[in-house]
Amino acid sequence: MNIRSLTRGDGVVIGAAVLLFIASFLDFYSSDRLNMPSVWDTDFGGLALPTVFLVGFIAAGLLLATRFQPESRKVAGLPLQAWGTVLAVSALWSSLWVLITCPSSVDLGAGAVLSFLATLALAGVTLFGSKVPALAGQLVPDPKPAAAIPPYGGQPQPGAGYGYPGYGNTPQPVPPYGGSPEPVATPAPAPAHQEPAAAPADFTPFWFAVPVARPLYAEDGSPAPIAELAPGTWYLAVEQRGPATLIAQTQDGRRGVLNDTSGIQRG
Repeated sequence: MNIRSLTRGDGVVIGAAVLLFIASFLDFYSSDRLNMPSVWDTDFGGLALPTVFLVGFIAAGLLLATRFQPESRKVAGLPLQAWGTVLAVSALWSSLWVLITCPSSVDLGAGAVLSFLATLALAGVTLFGSKVPALAGQLVPDPKPAAAIPPYGGQPQPGAGYGYPGYGNTPQPVPPYGGSPEPVATPAPAPAHQEPAAAPADFTPFWFAVPVARPLYAEDGSPAPIAELAPGTWYLAVEQRGPATLIAQTQDGRRGVLNDTSGIQRG
């Protein structure tokens, strides 16, 4: 059973059935001289209970059952929708007849009036609901996809790159702990004579932070570090060189080799 298959018209059917159920416990007639019980009283209910209320309940059940049963399902050669429609109209006619034939010695009670309104809504949405576009929409809309939450409360920036934490053309780091973003310069091109090793085919750039300060070396193999990665700052991994080596980009756009990737935190 999928509740998302219900339409707004089905919601009206459910509301009519609930209203009819409430009406069945209210006084069907009212009088200053007599105590008029509900239709569930066996000495008073008479024909109103089976012809108005019970028929209305069955009609609503059949109309809702059509949403969860195959279209080929039939009862006595007729589909459930047809049976529900016939019974809904029958309940409305019986309710209207009760109002017309109200004894002159009593007044109509809340139960009689509400039952007529409930069966009117039930029969109306059954007969004409398909012609009202507003009733054809989903009763329970599909859930919207949850937005990705940036690490440490950082806000996604327009134009941020690679999907960590946003998408765009220019990579822009997300500041940790809600700090202000720092300007990012255009990445400097790698030396012409350096031919970096090919990154894995399934590698996707991602943001990361180091647990302790670690040096960043030039891509041309120079022994002197070109920068130091500090904890609490997010850097962008743009390539992977081997199982434990990354090409990282700093906030000012410099690229270098991070040889020690143990314990890094991915964004």
